[in-house]
Amino acid sequence: MATCNQGSEVDLAITDQTRSRAPSPPGLSGWLTLLLAGAAGAAVANVYFAQPLLVTIGREFALSSATVGIVVAITQLGYGLGLFLVVPLGDLVDRRRLVVTQLLLLAGALAVVGTAGTAPVLLAGIAAVGLLAVVTQSMVAYAAALAGPVNRGRIVGLVTSGVVIGILSARTVSGTLADLAGWRSVYLVSAALTVTMAGLLYRVLPCHPPARNRLRYGRLLRSTVSLFTEEPLFRVRALLALLIFAAFSVLWTGVALPLSAPPLSLSHSAIGAFGLAGVAGALAAAPAGWLNDRGLAGWTTGAALVLLVLSWLPIGLTRQSLWALAIGVVLLDLAVQAVHVTNQSVIYELRPDAGSRLIGGYMVFYSIGSGAGGIASTAVYARAGWGGVCALGAGISVLAFLLWAATRTRVGQGNR
Repeated sequence: MATCNQGSEVDLAITDQTRSRAPSPPGLSGWLTLLLAGAAGAAVANVYFAQPLLVTIGREFALSSATVGIVVAITQLGYGLGLFLVVPLGDLVDRRRLVVTQLLLLAGALAVVGTAGTAPVLLAGIAAVGLLAVVTQSMVAYAAALAGPVNRGRIVGLVTSGVVIGILSARTVSGTLADLAGWRSVYLVSAALTVTMAGLLYRVLPCHPPARNRLRYGRLLRSTVSLFTEEPLFRVRALLALLIFAAFSVLWTGVALPLSAPPLSLSHSAIGAFGLAGVAGALAAAPAGWLNDRGLAGWTTGAALVLLVLSWLPIGLTRQSLWALAIGVVLLDLAVQAVHVTNQSVIYELRPDAGSRLIGGYMVFYSIGSGAGGIASTAVYARAGWGGVCALGAGISVLAFLLWAATRTRVGQGNR
């Protein structure tokens, strides 16, 4: 493998002034793309491991049921901070070095959680896990840069498929490992896997130097905010991310409530199986990227948002038919991932030299939408039941479609 000082054939993060003289990017082989997808999925899974373990963790560290939820909240807070503070570094330093360093630090944080003896140590480790798990988005930006414009959508779609599978299978993997060897094994096994991935990626990934006229870190962060004000298409796609992931979170936060209550009264493992059904959403990622590469991002977005609205019809029949729920879950996840992949592909094309900042800033809106949807889902269920939750999800989905329709021609989304 070439070192970072050998040649410039992989120097993709160049400035606007020199981009026209740059060599073509080398692209990514199929196996290397799959490796990045697997690594990204394994990394993001760490954010969701704690959810099925809360009761056990709370019991061991004497955390009440009212406060144990802070474990999940701190993880998400760390993830949100990482999106803003860490992911933009991909525009400042060599991306391969950044990814490998983050993975090694993430492994250390996982080891801290797995060996924590007190609640403060546990919470500090959990916060660090969330902060460093944003290596997933660093990998997405890395893959987008190496892919080049011709295949960028397809490559981003494939890596995002790995992310989706990681998110939706994390709870099942976590519960299974905890049943076999205790909750600490979840984090210790993940730490060992993360170190292995770091070594493998260091050996096989090409280096990717930053732009020649690099910004200082403070200015880099300020430029992330300014991109939102300067690029109308970025604003629209970021707001779409907020809405679609709010709808996504409304479903996945609230669905356990009617499933565990009479007359269904499903077990935890049976409820978790519906998360595996959502893995089908990963199938939408690669085709959505392929359509984007052919100039059909606008059409893909509109069709997926219509599907998102319609998915709430079978989801609303959950109490009458679990098959209806399964169908609705598949439709909703297909729709969300199609829009998500298209969003990332489109915004990266705006400013490839600022790709990490664009992806990181975009994902901040993902976090806001996910958090808001989860809070709203449980609050509405307490007042209006499952029907109210479905109405909320459908309303957010309709709002996302109206946003896209209203801005489609004004910000050039017809072809994007």
